[in-house]
Amino acid sequence: MTKEEFRRLAQSGLLFLDGATGSNLQKQGMPVGVCPELWITEHEEIMSGLQKAYLEAGTNILYAPTFTANRIKLKEFDLEDRIEELNHKLVEISKRAADGKALVAGDLTMTGQQLKPMGPLDFEELIDVYKEQIRYLTEAGADLLVVETMMSLQESRAALIAAKETCPDIPVMVTMTFESDGRSLFGTDAATAAIVLSSLGADAVGANCSTGPDQMAEVIRRMAKVTDIPIIAKPNAGLPSLDEKGQTVYDMGPEEFGADMELLLDAGAQILGGCCGTTPEHIRKMTHRLAGRPVPVHGNLTQRALTSERASLTFDLDGPFLIVGERINPTGKKKLQQELREGSFELVTQFAQEQEERGASILDVNMGMSGIDEKAMMLQALEEVAGVTKLPLSIDSSHVDVQEEALRRYPGRALINSISLESEKFEKLLPLAKKYGAMFVLLPLSDEGLPKNLNEKISIIEKIVARALELGMKKTDIIVDGLVATVGANKQAALETLETIRYCHRNGLATTCGLSNISFGLPERSCVNSAFLTMAIASGLTMAIANPSQDILVGAAFASDLLLNKEDSDIRYIEFSGQAKERREEADAKKEALLRQSLQASEGSTVTANQPGNTEVQDGATRQKAAGTKTPQQQAAERVREAVLKGKRKIAEDLTKKALEAGNSPQELLHGQLLPAINEVGELFDKGKYFLPQLIASAETMKLCIGILEPLLLQDQTSEKMPVVVIATVAGDIHDIGKNLVALMLKNYGFQVIDLGKDVPKEKIIEATIEHNAQIIALSALMTTTMQEMRNVVEYAKEKGVTAKIMIGGAVITQDYADEIHADGYSRDAADAVRLAKRLVGMQE
Repeated sequence: MTKEEFRRLAQSGLLFLDGATGSNLQKQGMPVGVCPELWITEHEEIMSGLQKAYLEAGTNILYAPTFTANRIKLKEFDLEDRIEELNHKLVEISKRAADGKALVAGDLTMTGQQLKPMGPLDFEELIDVYKEQIRYLTEAGADLLVVETMMSLQESRAALIAAKETCPDIPVMVTMTFESDGRSLFGTDAATAAIVLSSLGADAVGANCSTGPDQMAEVIRRMAKVTDIPIIAKPNAGLPSLDEKGQTVYDMGPEEFGADMELLLDAGAQILGGCCGTTPEHIRKMTHRLAGRPVPVHGNLTQRALTSERASLTFDLDGPFLIVGERINPTGKKKLQQELREGSFELVTQFAQEQEERGASILDVNMGMSGIDEKAMMLQALEEVAGVTKLPLSIDSSHVDVQEEALRRYPGRALINSISLESEKFEKLLPLAKKYGAMFVLLPLSDEGLPKNLNEKISIIEKIVARALELGMKKTDIIVDGLVATVGANKQAALETLETIRYCHRNGLATTCGLSNISFGLPERSCVNSAFLTMAIASGLTMAIANPSQDILVGAAFASDLLLNKEDSDIRYIEFSGQAKERREEADAKKEALLRQSLQASEGSTVTANQPGNTEVQDGATRQKAAGTKTPQQQAAERVREAVLKGKRKIAEDLTKKALEAGNSPQELLHGQLLPAINEVGELFDKGKYFLPQLIASAETMKLCIGILEPLLLQDQTSEKMPVVVIATVAGDIHDIGKNLVALMLKNYGFQVIDLGKDVPKEKIIEATIEHNAQIIALSALMTTTMQEMRNVVEYAKEKGVTAKIMIGGAVITQDYADEIHADGYSRDAADAVRLAKRLVGMQE
């Protein structure tokens, strides 16, 4: 099947997927803990019977049972050498069951290994892993591919890129799984996922697993608002629990499931099926209820969108003016150049955070300078900036190879700065923009250089736009640079740029420009820049690259929006004005403090009369304190705290050493800086301001700091020994992302952690608890099929007389389940696990 054939099929009517596989196979004898792919090849008749039942229930697309048949997953069962054989056999089983009456989708999912920097896996390695499986799936005759149950947007991107480079015309559907807050485990919201995946070339996007139909509806609705490709909904049959026999059951029967699937159709889904807990009867009720209903129409064809991994920016031609922050650029910045040559990104991340705080909507990242590997520095800069801001990024490089590598690895939808009619850029960068789903800045230059007049400029714009449209891009993917010249050298420069902006606006093209050129060589340049900007905004300018720290410029822009009655412009202007006033007052206070400090320093030691007849001699440190400034010792300590808050792993050890050298004690750094910092990170995580990547980065940073302090802390014999925790993922479950993070967080709080790994039998868990005299047993399970093992551990602990408290957690675990199996506590995430562990052993919060 080709992409065009799939598009026509999706337009012709609703498409129905199958339901659950694993839970239904377990009901028919598949043991927990075996390799499902191998078991299915040994029990073909059971799999074939299930798929034929789905076919009879109205399924149009069957998922081949190749879910975890990638090299990394198969290696856990020592089956990696049989990857080709297994994928071929599994697709063949489904093809025979379909018998030409349904399509067969080759099924891919996450590998279980984390991408760098959170794990050991390089992005290119992951692409190769997916390429290998895709090759075997297509060889076996899969009609299309589905990438499902994805928690990571970046891993979803890797699978899509692998499909493009292995079998470019095969249709690919991608579904992610979202938590109750509407975000994936890694912090991606539904709209961002839909924008990135559809731009990258997915033929359908959506959600699977996660929740029942009613709770999934809002996720589907948000996706449908931002893309016009088909939306997939494959929810669970409600919520899981255990029946009296200890079997996992779901609370939504076929009739209720079929009825609630109407909610997903109304929300915009047109490809519908079932996930965990659903049976052929669930699918039958759904197809009978929805068959013949019209295909929903959705999406906003005039909307433009850029994203990071965790947030999206949508805008249109007449929306609020946007600022592209220009400061992450070494040109003319000696200190930044020096830092980059030393491999430091402190200023880069500082500039990113400051520009976001000052109102930038997009951040331009440029690493162009001599004496460095620009490609390597660009990739590192993108990673560092993505760790401290949610803003989308503009990749600014004149080198095609730098742009390609950055676009390939950037975990969102980027803006290319820029593509011109210059031969190399025109011929190479436009196809890259299409391949990686990026927007681009159209710079109206050619091999002959700057256009000689307005007509030539418009001619260049039209040629580049025409070629972009030929490649399958849209006008909404393009932002035209007005190409500002210097008014001091060309009196028509401003007028020509304004006319370019008006021309683009009339023709449905967004615009941007740099402001500094217009005033080059003139006095009081900020006046000229601000006046020009207000005229450009009135002419339809969408955004400009500028320094958002320039209050005069930003104020003029926001005031222009106010006068043009743009949406929410009054609120934005008032908020900006209040912030600007606070900044001025703060700057004035600092000047006064510095002046007082300077006067005191010039007088030497100061004699202060406290009471009649009494005097006090102030030394430098006391004067610093009196003047409201911090001592070098305090500053060094607070830099350690900041490192943990921002997840600055590369400099954590060095900052800790410097803090010790400055006179801080190990105990003060631990209790005064590190623990408060990680507590704050946990609070930010709970509030949805931090997400899994930031939580992991902060936890790993703290681990590095503690590694420096630990030998010194051990010398303090007065330190109380912390409780022992035995932690494991239960038998039959090979997932350990969450478990590893809980172990890391507990270690950072001083607990002695015995990590037994994943797929651990109950006997081994209890043996380790007795051997190490553990006070807590921490159990993790990701799958409904393995959560029963937690009950087994609880019962076995009682049988052996173990009194350790048992805490449980995992994606499918709830407080109700913890109560049901008589566990001592349930934690919803790693930060909560620390609080729970403290409560269980009677430690103060």
